[in-house]
Amino acid sequence: MKNSFKLLIALLTFTACSKQAENKNDAITGIDFTMRPGDDFFRYVNGKWYDSVAIPSSQAGVGAYMFMNYPQRMRLQGILDSISQSKHPKGSTAQKVGDFYASGMDTVTINKLGYAPIKPLLAKIEAITDIPSLMNFVADQAKVDNSSILAFGVSPDDKNSSMNIAHAYQTGIGLPDRDYYFKSDLSTVAIQESYKKYLTSLFQQTGSNTQEAKKNANLVYDIDKQLAVSHKTKVELRDVQANYNKMAVTDLAKRHSNIGWGDLLANLGTKTDSIDLGQPAYYDSLNALLKTIPINNWKVYLKARSLERYADDLSKAFVDASFQYTKVLSGQAVQKSRGEKITSAIDNYLGEALGQLYVKKYFSEDAKKRMLVLVNNVQKAYAERIDKLEWMSTATKEKAKEKLFAITKKIGYPDKWKDYSNVQIVRDSYFENVVSASAAAYRRQLAKLGKAVDKTEWFTTTPTVTAYNNPTANEIVFPAGILQAPYFDNSADDALNYGGIGMVIGHEITHTFDDQGAQYDKDGNLKNWWTKDDYKQFKSRIQQVIDMYSTYTVLDSIHVNGAMTVGENTADIAGIAVAYDAFKMTKAGQDTTKIGGFTPDQRFFLSVAKIWRVKMKDEFLRLWINNNPHSPPALRVNGPLMNTTPFYQAFDVKAGDKMFLAAKDRITIW
Repeated sequence: MKNSFKLLIALLTFTACSKQAENKNDAITGIDFTMRPGDDFFRYVNGKWYDSVAIPSSQAGVGAYMFMNYPQRMRLQGILDSISQSKHPKGSTAQKVGDFYASGMDTVTINKLGYAPIKPLLAKIEAITDIPSLMNFVADQAKVDNSSILAFGVSPDDKNSSMNIAHAYQTGIGLPDRDYYFKSDLSTVAIQESYKKYLTSLFQQTGSNTQEAKKNANLVYDIDKQLAVSHKTKVELRDVQANYNKMAVTDLAKRHSNIGWGDLLANLGTKTDSIDLGQPAYYDSLNALLKTIPINNWKVYLKARSLERYADDLSKAFVDASFQYTKVLSGQAVQKSRGEKITSAIDNYLGEALGQLYVKKYFSEDAKKRMLVLVNNVQKAYAERIDKLEWMSTATKEKAKEKLFAITKKIGYPDKWKDYSNVQIVRDSYFENVVSASAAAYRRQLAKLGKAVDKTEWFTTTPTVTAYNNPTANEIVFPAGILQAPYFDNSADDALNYGGIGMVIGHEITHTFDDQGAQYDKDGNLKNWWTKDDYKQFKSRIQQVIDMYSTYTVLDSIHVNGAMTVGENTADIAGIAVAYDAFKMTKAGQDTTKIGGFTPDQRFFLSVAKIWRVKMKDEFLRLWINNNPHSPPALRVNGPLMNTTPFYQAFDVKAGDKMFLAAKDRITIW
């Protein structure tokens, strides 16, 4: 989602649901008893599954993380298949999602249209004559989520979190990250060439001959690269202080005369005297490039951005071209089914409308009640851990606990659903439906500008298997999608639930106190609440996490970026520790009765390992390492457990085992 570096979103998705009857023992199936747990706990728990499971040809992986959303999409598709076959009152939730789905599934009409739906847009680009008309076009298209050189949004002011302000962020490139333009290793070069082929194909599909299409693709790539030079790296984007730059529009108008912020913001429909420029260097560079790059070249660039934006919404030739590029990034063998694609689109554009239907069919209110008990217990355990910290002063401990108990807990689904009444959906016009939904989303966002923040708003859809922490609201969010086995199950024992969803809860609470979250106060403001000495101690421990994870490699030679993943790694280490403490507060945690041959403590850690069960294509793993703030799944098990002393005791981990760390070397932050 946009502004993702401000929302510390943890994508915590898991394996397919197990049968209720197997819940009591599902954590102990598939154990590889030929391995010592202390050598590789991930493989000990998941190795048999990993070696036998096949990645579906339409997916880049199977099991945890976002891959759990594949069976979720099948559930949602079942809802849509049913609803789309009946007539519903115009304007109703069922009519909108059903007709949107039907329009997307009507490939006969979509293929017949070719690129006709986008021809008016291309004509608008062709009519651009100068920089002001170019910027007018950019603003006009930003209002329907067709971003090019401007990433604009409305969200809380980091230093006054109760109010919404305008923000702008770096953007403008087609490859996943700025570094892809400057690396020369074989895999990156292959991605660069695939991207150029994709651009070439898009131009060919809209009438250019091969020579002209290749020339235009290279031209677009060159502009991309010039924009990428000014981009901050993913590590630099973690510096929340450096990425807050609230400036007066009058000052920006003088600084960026070519961008013309006054007219640009007016064309966006905003009324504001200031804007937070997340990465000013990008807009400094853009302002200069608007003048040095010929206007005709900018027109070619804007055509490419627009074609990329809508490629998956046009005919088969465009969809195929998009897939030929993305499969190089992901390793996915064949395209997802049309039904899965359109289901994902509706989840994106009308997510809370579809979410209402999902909740009625699949979500148990009992799950919400027990989940709240779990959250409260983990929160209490966190407070006790804070009290026991040797490195933190009493004054800072009190501030930390104030923040801890001020956290807002959102579980299941929103208290109020988004209003989609101004989204016009018709059954035979998929492209127009996409544009209508995008325009409505922009209007909802723009309506927030200058107004108090709505603390009830959610930033993920209800069926999504995920959880997140939002520092400007000091909130933790657990949608209905994650509240199912193996994360959470009302019929399962506490060992499994605390090792599963308990670890997730501890992880999300810890984002309140990771390298970014720790800079926000209890009200969500970017404001220091630490003593100088305590913050120095905290930073030294954060550096230990960076150093430890930077030593890990995947695919034989690719290093984990410890600085990029430090927030998630910190949350993993502390999340397991506090979940274990909360588990020990329960009756089951005090018990020693074995189930399936394992003690309650052992079952807790087995559950931790199972919920990170995943297998990815090598290409996707490489993409993951380069771009995702989370460590790979195996390291989300072994890394934190190497620093968890009760794990050593539960599985008799000794010196000489590969996961063994001396007690003095184990990292404890919270």
